[in-house]
Amino acid sequence: MQAPDWYRRDVSRETLEKLDAYAALLRKWTVKINLVSKASENDLEHRHIWDSAQIYEARQGDWLDLGSGGGLPGVVVGVLASGEGHDLSLKLVESDQRKATFLRTCARELEVPLEVLTQRVESLPIHAASTISARALASLDALLGLVAPHLADGGTCVFMKGEAWAQELEAAQQNWRFSCDATPSKTNEKAAILRIKDIVRA
Repeated sequence: MQAPDWYRRDVSRETLEKLDAYAALLRKWTVKINLVSKASENDLEHRHIWDSAQIYEARQGDWLDLGSGGGLPGVVVGVLASGEGHDLSLKLVESDQRKATFLRTCARELEVPLEVLTQRVESLPIHAASTISARALASLDALLGLVAPHLADGGTCVFMKGEAWAQELEAAQQNWRFSCDATPSKTNEKAAILRIKDIVRA
């Protein structure tokens, strides 16, 4: 596996090997449980792994990834942080027992320090996470309701949104007040990465 030209961080050979191993695990487990769609499996590295990598930022503190599923972006973030030697407390939230087992397998086999919480987001004990991420989990309006209790003061939510992101943003602004920085996705020019702070119910 090679990092795409647009990815500006240095990625070590060992980290690339771990991402390769992760891709192999995804393909193996997808035969049994639905982790990625069949349509995207042939372009797994671009559509999923490097798509997830674009939200990684070298941060310390607690990072909460909601609805982790197949580990996108949570496992990818963990591999990249581990490769750069950052002390990131990464918790992956996944209510499906089979997917949670997959995530724990990734942590063990890739030797990436992450904690898997097998429960619904709604039942989580209150966190004070400096970063909260989610990819294809829920509408932005619903997401803000899920994350508001768990985001630390000054913390940032990083949401990966598809082509309807602008409409979702407009709908969420009916019920919430927040600051938002939207940047185009590197893997889909119609999609966006939303970095949201200062969430308050309207």
